[in-house]
Amino acid sequence: MKKIEAIIKPFKLDEVREALSEIGISGLTVTEVKGFGRQKGHTELYRGAEYVVDFLPKIKIEIVVNTDHVDSAIEAIIKAARTGKIGDGKIFVMPVEQVVRIRTGETNESAI
Repeated sequence: MKKIEAIIKPFKLDEVREALSEIGISGLTVTEVKGFGRQKGHTELYRGAEYVVDFLPKIKIEIVVNTDHVDSAIEAIIKAARTGKIGDGKIFVMPVEQVVRIRTGETNESAI
C-alpha cells in the first residue's frame, strides 16, 4: 500500500476528485494548506499599500491505495490538476505499513 499526497491549486480540487472517482478511488482527505515553492509568493496591492504574500493557499489531498493503483492515481491527479503554469503543485508517494479501520478492526487492504 502507498500513501499519495498531492499539493494542488485550490480551484482544481473538484476536477481532481472527479478524476480519482472515475478510476475507482472514493476515499480521500483534503486539507487547506499554505506554502510556496519556486514562485516564492507574490506581491499584492491592498488599499493602496503593496505587500508580499509569502505563503500561497494550496490544497493537500491524501489518499491510500493498493500499490498496483499508484500509477493510475498519479496520472489522474496530473491530468486533472495541471494548468501548465508555475505553482501547479507536487505529488509525494510514501509506503504505508499498516491501516486499521477503527470501527470494525479491519486491517490493511480491507480497511481501505
